[in-house]
Formats: sequence, C-alpha cells, structure tokens
Amino acid sequence: MLGKLRSVWDEPSPADPPARVWRDWVLVGGFALATVCEVLIRPELPFRWFAGGVALAVLPTLLWRRTRPLPGVAFAFGACGLAPLVTGHDLGLNSFVFVLFLGYALARWGSGRQVVLGASIIVAKLLFSLLMGFAGAGDTMGGFGILFAVTALGAALRYRARARLRELDQVKLLERERLARDLHDTVAHHVSAMVIRAQAGLATAPVNPDAATDALKVIEAEASRALAEMRGIVRVLRADEPAELSPIPRVADLHGLAGRHRVGPAIDVEISGDVDDLPAPIGTAIYRLAQESVTNARRHARNATRIEVSVVADEASVRLRVSDDGETAPARAASSGGLSGGFGLVGMAERAGLVGGTCEAGPGPIRGWTVTAVLPRA
Repeated sequence: MLGKLRSVWDEPSPADPPARVWRDWVLVGGFALATVCEVLIRPELPFRWFAGGVALAVLPTLLWRRTRPLPGVAFAFGACGLAPLVTGHDLGLNSFVFVLFLGYALARWGSGRQVVLGASIIVAKLLFSLLMGFAGAGDTMGGFGILFAVTALGAALRYRARARLRELDQVKLLERERLARDLHDTVAHHVSAMVIRAQAGLATAPVNPDAATDALKVIEAEASRALAEMRGIVRVLRADEPAELSPIPRVADLHGLAGRHRVGPAIDVEISGDVDDLPAPIGTAIYRLAQESVTNARRHARNATRIEVSVVADEASVRLRVSDDGETAPARAASSGGLSGGFGLVGMAERAGLVGGTCEAGPGPIRGWTVTAVLPRA
C-alpha cells in the first residue's frame, strides 16, 4: 500500500503540456462576461459586487491551468474559501463553475505530488465551508461528487494519452527493428560478395596472378559499401529471429505490386529517373513505404478503382507518391489519422525519418488519399 502511494507521489508531470492558445483567452473572456452579466441581473444576491470582483480576480488562473495547475488550484480555492469570511455568506455566483476546469487540469497535467496537494486543498475548502456554515451538507456532497467526476475525467484522459504514447513508441521501435534487419541483410550481401571474390582470387592466383589483384579491387569496393551501410545503423533493435533469405527489395521491384493482386483496385506503377544505383537503405525504404501505402489503400479506400504509385528520382532525392481514387470519408481519416494517428503511417514516418527523409499523408486534392515521401539519395 505504501509503495503504491509512493509511486503516485513520485509520478512526474506529463511532458509538453499545451501552451496557452487563443481558445484560453476566449474561455476567460466568456466567463468574465458571464460573471458581469450575473452580477447585473441578480440584485437579490448579497455582496454581489464583491463576489463578482473575487471571481474576476480568480478567473485569470485558467490561463496557467496546464503549466501551473497547483498554484492555480491553491489561489482559486483558497480565495473562494476565505472570501466568505468577509461577507459572512457564501459567494453564491454560478459563474464560479469555471473552477472545475482547474480541477480537471490538476489531474490531467499535474505531477503526482501536485495532484495530492491540490486535492487536499480542494477537500479542505469544501470541509471549511461546511464547518463554517457557508454551505449545507447537501451542497458539500454535491460539490464533492462534481469535483470527483471532473478530476476522474482528467486522470482518465491522462492515462489514456500515456498508453497511446507507449503504443506509438512500440510502433517506432518495431520500424527501427525492421530497418535494422534490412540494413543487416544488405551488409551480409556485401560481406558474402567479398568472401566469394576472395575465394575465387585464392583459387586462381597460382595460374593467374592478376586475378588476385582484381579480387582485391572488388573486395575493396564491397567493403566500402558495407562500411557505408553499417554507419547507418545507429542502434540495432532486432528480435532473435532468423534473417530473411529472400532478396532485398529495391525500387525496381515495385512493378511486382501491380500484378500481385487480381481483385480490388488496379495498381499502376511508374518509375522515372535513375534508380539503379540508389543505396540499398533508400531503395528498400521506398519499396516498404510504397508497399505499406498500397496495403492501406486497398484496406481503407472505399469504392477505389485505381491506385497510382509514382517514383521520381533526380540527382539529390527520390520522391514517392501513392494515391487512390477512393472516397475521402471522415471514417477513413479517423482510421488513418495522418502520420500521428494510424500506427502504420507512424511507422512509415519513422522509417523515412531514419534515412533522412520525410513522409506525409492526407486527403487528395479531389478525392482519395495521398501519401508523399521524399528521401535523399545519399
């Protein structure tokens, strides 16, 4: 039990809370207007101008509710708890409902100790109002229930966001593992070529001494390529699985996608530019990105009749564009979610970034869905 309490106390704040945006100013302005209007239309409320002044003084805490949740809760609930000591009555303004945003932000963006301390302040304010007679038992229980529901919502969204980040991290690690496997297979190909040439040079050296020199030249070239590929492996995240023995896919293999599926949308592949001397990681990345894009289009593009795959290579970069003519429906956008939503697209963006490129996805200009990737040749 103590261990669980300790883990709650030591829990850090969520990283990168959203900055203050225009909607926050609109929220504060709306509640300020509502407070002034309520003060004007409720002449029967005792000390209504004092209550309105307290509300307007506390209202700016909404602007810092994400980045400073505990000071906001302490100031707002402290002022609301002590102000009735001046008037002898509860402030009574319905506009004070905005403090619920502070309770939500405390559970959503505060650290563990901030949540504990802030909850203690909220409970102390409610009990203080009850004991001093400023609020009845029913109002106090209702306040407990509403604040508990709001903070529970904030906590639920907090842990849901954390679970989402863990899933995205797993997708990125999986894509790094796949890229490491592809690089491993490329390096293994170069090493195998060096071994074969070395054996051939040794076998023919007694008869043809020049063969050894030729073998050394080939070995030198293959070793340079292998070293260049190995420099691309920053971290190898590979499961204990046997390496695939199939050939490493290249850009030219994209033509195989056109004839692979006999049902569903037709697949047109167009390749222009020099793609024969692309480095293996770039060629493999282009193939994998196109393959994943085609799979997503066949799976999610409703009423699609054609999928177009275009690769354009120039001296500096290689551009991939995969588009379909399916329906641009909200359901598809939600399922794909852009490069921050669908996990397949997250992996595509991760692979493109690992080789120094970019990958974007979104609705097409007329209809359908378009994936665009730009990778450097080097």
